[in-house]
Amino acid sequence: MSQELTCFKTYDIRGELGVNFDNDICYRIARAFALVIDAKKVIVGRDARATSPELATSLIRGLMDEGVTVFDIGLSGTEEMYWATTEFGTCGGIQVTASHNPINYNGLKIVKKGSRPLDAVTEFNKIKKVSEMNSFGSTKRKGRKLDIAQEAKKAYVYKIISFANPALFRPLKIAINSGNGAAGPTFDLLETELSSMTDCLSFEKIDHFPDSTFPNGIPNPLLVKNHERNRDIVLKTGADFGVAFDGDFDRCFFFDEKGSFIAGQYIVGLLASIFLLKEPGAKIVHDPRIIWNIQHVVQKYNGSSIISKTGHAYVKQTMRDNNAVYGGEISAHNYFRDFAYCDSGMIPWLLIAEIMSLSGELLSTLIDAQRKEFPSSGEINFELNNPNASIKRVVDFYKNEYLLKEELDGMSLTFEDWRLNLRSSNTEPLVRLNIESRGNSSLVSRKILEIKALLEN
Repeated sequence: MSQELTCFKTYDIRGELGVNFDNDICYRIARAFALVIDAKKVIVGRDARATSPELATSLIRGLMDEGVTVFDIGLSGTEEMYWATTEFGTCGGIQVTASHNPINYNGLKIVKKGSRPLDAVTEFNKIKKVSEMNSFGSTKRKGRKLDIAQEAKKAYVYKIISFANPALFRPLKIAINSGNGAAGPTFDLLETELSSMTDCLSFEKIDHFPDSTFPNGIPNPLLVKNHERNRDIVLKTGADFGVAFDGDFDRCFFFDEKGSFIAGQYIVGLLASIFLLKEPGAKIVHDPRIIWNIQHVVQKYNGSSIISKTGHAYVKQTMRDNNAVYGGEISAHNYFRDFAYCDSGMIPWLLIAEIMSLSGELLSTLIDAQRKEFPSSGEINFELNNPNASIKRVVDFYKNEYLLKEELDGMSLTFEDWRLNLRSSNTEPLVRLNIESRGNSSLVSRKILEIKALLEN
């Protein structure tokens, strides 16, 4: 009898342990994945959560029961799995991770050959259905497992460093917060390799070693409550900037030399400028939540900006379709054409260290023009019983004022000197609000209050 698996979300798999995600479900998903994509070789990695090793064991067993040769990369970041899938030419890759979700959750991130996202209908949904049916036959040929952790990490580190030129670095001190997630060991290998190329970078590390109890909380640097710890280490050590990783380090978050958090859209703008200096006329992809400052930067550096629907599968496909050199989301997912179009949390800080070295500027100086010219609200979440009705109230209220209405991703309304985007969460009764303006931060503050009242009625 078929059992519905509610751990399947829009793009990936995640669930509450013992409720809708466990070892048996992992095993079934592994076999279904192997069958649906006809996998012969698959990369498997895992994050630092307490349950990840046993879930990975079940995953590997399921793959081997379908005759798959498993390339095990062990404790790793999601981006290490992405790169290993491409580097070793496997049929796909699976990472056991719940990233920044609560401690009682875990999940899977899955790609196919070339580190491409699964097709939502023909692959991802089919894997879900086959897993739910749970009617697998006996195996004719047992697969095997190969431990390639050391080899994979070495290849990954070389690839990451290739995005910058260490010979250009000037002396910089960088504060690193790994959040007791998977980043620490990989960062240490990266640091060792960099030290053979330059002696200009020094690092101050906190919460560096993997700890499945997460003594300082689940690593989610986007939360305002977690900013203070990162600000303090920057100020205490006199660092030139700070970097904080989430649990599987496919995202990194920045703090300038004053300890101030830098919103994602300004990092996207800065990274876009870096790539356009390296590759004039290149194409840059970004999501539709906050766009004005990114479009302004891209135009200033003679590039082309392309808007994509939010979500890694959409951004990656849009980049591939347009041969875009870089893509960024304000949620701190940054994608790179020469990294198999995948997101990385390690590449951004290296690029920023390089541009700071070349320009001689402070990070705050590199960002300040964007902040002043295009102030924004940051993403604000509202928990609402009827998200669609709430969004309709906002649209109706402004129906005689907005110049443009767009529905590529949620609802975007453009006015003469400000703009808003409202999106419903795919998994929760939440509405996410972003507001931006042209040089008028007080207008942003007023509109936040105005829209809050409309949403909450």
